[in-house]
Order: sequence, then C-alpha cells, then structure tokens
Amino acid sequence: MKKSISGIRGIVGNDLTLTDVLEFCRNFAHTIPSKKCVIGHDTRPSREIVSSVAVAALLECGIDVYNLGMVPTPAVFRDARKYGAGLIITSSHNPLQWNGLKFIINGRGPNEREFANIIKKKQCKIAKFGTEHKIISSYVDDAAKIIGKIRHSPKIVVDIGGGAAVNVAPLLLKKLGCQVRIINEKSASRGPDPTVDKLTQLVSASKKCDIGFAFDLDGDRLVVVKDGIKQSPDTTLALGVIKALELGYKKFCLSIDTSIAVEKYIKEHGGSVVRSKVGEANVIDTMLKQKCQAGGEGSSGGFILPEFNMCRDGILTSGLIAAMTGKKIIDEVIEFVSSYYQLRTKIDVEAHLHDKTLSILEKKLRQKFGKTITIDGIKVTIDDDTWALVRKSNTEDIIRISVESNDFDKAQQIQKEITALTKQSHDQAR
Repeated sequence: MKKSISGIRGIVGNDLTLTDVLEFCRNFAHTIPSKKCVIGHDTRPSREIVSSVAVAALLECGIDVYNLGMVPTPAVFRDARKYGAGLIITSSHNPLQWNGLKFIINGRGPNEREFANIIKKKQCKIAKFGTEHKIISSYVDDAAKIIGKIRHSPKIVVDIGGGAAVNVAPLLLKKLGCQVRIINEKSASRGPDPTVDKLTQLVSASKKCDIGFAFDLDGDRLVVVKDGIKQSPDTTLALGVIKALELGYKKFCLSIDTSIAVEKYIKEHGGSVVRSKVGEANVIDTMLKQKCQAGGEGSSGGFILPEFNMCRDGILTSGLIAAMTGKKIIDEVIEFVSSYYQLRTKIDVEAHLHDKTLSILEKKLRQKFGKTITIDGIKVTIDDDTWALVRKSNTEDIIRISVESNDFDKAQQIQKEITALTKQSHDQAR
C-alpha cells in the first residue's frame, strides 16, 4: 500500500483491504466540519465495493454523502467546493487491480500535515447517521462558462481509454461547439496511463482531425496528439499555460520536474515562475502560499487553474486547447517544447530503502556535479538548458530519474551516468 498526499493506493484484497477503506474514511470524516462530502469513482473493477464501504463509513460518522457515481476526478473536485469536502475512489493511472482513496479538503487535496492526520489511527465515534443523496455534477456547465463558445467548430478525436471521462469530456467539447469523435469509449485497448502508452489508435485517428486528446481512467491526466504525433506531457502543460497567459495571468507554479522549456516560455512572455515539490497537492499548496494564478506539473500533463479547480484538470485543459485550435501559437509552442529532450526512467527500489538510497546518492551527485537542490529528491543543474532529478515515487516502490537537455546525446549520457549511480547507491543501501 502507498500512502502519500496523492492519496491511498493499493492492490484491492491484497495490501488494500475493505478494513483499510473503513479506517481511512472514518479518519477523514473527522476532518469534515461541514458534515457534507461529495463522492465519486472511476471505472475500475473494484469501484462498487470500495465505494459502498467508503459511503458506509462516512454515513456512520454522521456525514451527509452526495454521490456522483461514476465521474472523473476533476468533477468531484469542482463539486466539492459547494459541499466542503470530497472523496474519489481511484488510483488514477495505476494498473486496474489497484484502487484507492483521494481526499479533498476545502476544494483541494490535503497538504502533508492534513494527510498525516487522516492516516493517524483514531477512535471511531459513532454519530447520528448521515444521509446519502444521488446528485448530478455541474462540471460541464461550469467549465463551458469559463472557456466560452468556440466559433470555428474544430474536429476533435477523444480517446476515453475506458475511463470515467466518458460522460463528461465529449459532452463539454460538444457544448463548446466541437465536432467530436470518440474511441475506446467502453473498454480500453490501451493501458490506464496515456503518458506512457503509444496511443496507436489515437495517433492514426488524429491525422484526420484538428487535434486528439487521451485521458487516464479518472480523467485528470491529458495527453495531446496532433498531426499523428503524440506530444509530451509537458506540452499539455505548456498549451494550458498559453491560455493562462492570454487571460493575463503572470505568476505560475511549476513542479520541480517540469520542463525548463515551459519555464522559459513563461518568462519570455512576461511571467514569473516558482517551483514546488512534485505532486498535485504540493503544487497547489505552493500556489496558495505564493499566490500563483496557474501552473501544474509537466510529468503528468497536469495543468492547474485554481480559480476553477484546485487539481490537475485534463478535461478543462482539453477545452482550453480546443478553443485555440487553428492558431499558429499551438504549433509554435509544440515546436519549442519539442526542442528539449526529456528522458524519464525508473528503477525498482523497496519503499523502506528510498530515503537511504537517496542519501547515499546525494553525496555522489554533489561530488560529480556540484550544488544540489533537495526540495524534492535531488536535482542537479548542469547548465542553463540541462538538468537531472532523482526522486522517490509517491505512488509506487520505485525511484524516478528525469533528465532534460536541448542536446539529446547529452541527455542520454547524463541519464546513463545517473542511473548507474542510483543503482550503486541502492546496492549500498541494502
């Protein structure tokens, strides 16, 4: 089981049991002063049983539950603003046998202090039972208002991936004025994470459309495909940034692993950038503290517009990008971001050895590259256009290695060197 500000995640019936779901949901109930909570789930096979147990735990603790049923994560975040709290039954892009709990407090994910309180064992206090209500999300209407009508009726192909965006993303795009073709509507012929899948069907279909969009199972991640080419997750974020700059926003927060190309584009267009730890909740936390107007994390294709939703919102982002189709700026930004090469790899490291491995590695990297930045893992800056980051995963038993440069051969060589050093450090940590 993985416990982090990204939520609780595990293999259902193995390291995530229904008893665990009961305990965490009871703990979460004690953090809800409004005594109201919106709940929704994605399309995983275990969704019904996990959702039923979560609802029962909240009702038992006196919480009124507003059940959206099967909806994407951004819809739960949006509606949670009205009720004070939210809970999503999802493990986002993890394999299908996984599931989990994603908590929402005051319209955002919990920060580290709040999350520590949620997972701390407590004595369950039985209260007057809450009431369950079946509701319909207002997400599509809310998103359409902020994006506005698209006049040129672009042709969009949407790869649902068998996920929860099925009844929301196509509806929003049609409401905006797009011509929409849907693929993988009910069952996925690809994996749950579009950032790592080849998206073969979408790549082919996009050649006859203005643009293509692919979502993960809970609809918060978005990958863009244009002219038969799958774009990087950082490109998704960069395209969201264009619209934010058009709206007049100047202060952005980017996770520490986001492409330097996105930062340079913002600065070249009069904006400023602060960096945060990786993870949606960490980006949001820094946004609120630093009063940032927009931003996100490139690694997950996660653009965040906090005035609308304090989460990665792939569905809103798809609408914002669709509204810009036909403009040269989209191709210009894709070309600019593509001039940087970001290589990502991972190595298996047991969770209890993460910290020790990174501690050993930091000394090696400091000796080789000089100064290190340790706000989240270990980041080294080689030059103005080249950096590397090694950090432990919030969701899996792995250590992630990211390298970026405007020189592909240089990026490959640095990745090779740092991967070898990380493996050596893991061996020494055992």
